[in-house]
Amino acid sequence: MITAIRSLLFMLVFYSGSLLFVLSALLFAWIAPTSVQRIATGWSRFHRASARWLLGQKVVVEGDLPQGPYLYILKHESMFETIDLLCLFDRPAIGAKRELLDIPLWGEIARRYGLIPIERTAGASALRALRVSAKAASAQGRAVCLFPEGTRVPHGEAPPLKAGFAGLYSLLGLPVVPIAVDSGRVSPRGKFLKHAGVITYKVGEIVPVGLDRKDAEARVHAAINALN
Repeated sequence: MITAIRSLLFMLVFYSGSLLFVLSALLFAWIAPTSVQRIATGWSRFHRASARWLLGQKVVVEGDLPQGPYLYILKHESMFETIDLLCLFDRPAIGAKRELLDIPLWGEIARRYGLIPIERTAGASALRALRVSAKAASAQGRAVCLFPEGTRVPHGEAPPLKAGFAGLYSLLGLPVVPIAVDSGRVSPRGKFLKHAGVITYKVGEIVPVGLDRKDAEARVHAAINALN
């Protein structure tokens, strides 16, 4: 019962507050376009605070999280980490399914913020567009963050990485920081009930540039599933 009450309270507070952040971003986007990223960061902090104080979810980072020209590859188990990444990095450029940018209001803000749209069915042309966007973000000093499994995965499952990871690893020429996440334990995909507990980010060993495809994929796959 307590979990249900907490989950309902979180939904009411977070989604109501999110609407205010979106409306604020739309308003200020016309006055001061650079304010969108600051508002988005504030939204992420609001989300983390809501999860901490309403759901009882605490965030822990295991290992040193390097900041710099890296490609950050993360496990994806729930909506939590997609929002929380703005608390971990300064204005990260996050890869997201293109259809998410079609959501009314939110999609317009996502474009202005600088999310990297990913067309999962467009093949080589999508990879080239992703490379251009990722290189531009990296040149601006922004962290490039991608979820190589393509969608949220239930905790404990370890599907193979999507083919696009290897191509982007070769094209960008950036070392990879793999990060495991276990958010699905307390915030399962598609479930209303969200539980109290610790959400851990476990930073893996940096994967250097220049490895062959199988070696790079194997290292990343093992690292992002370290909390399974």
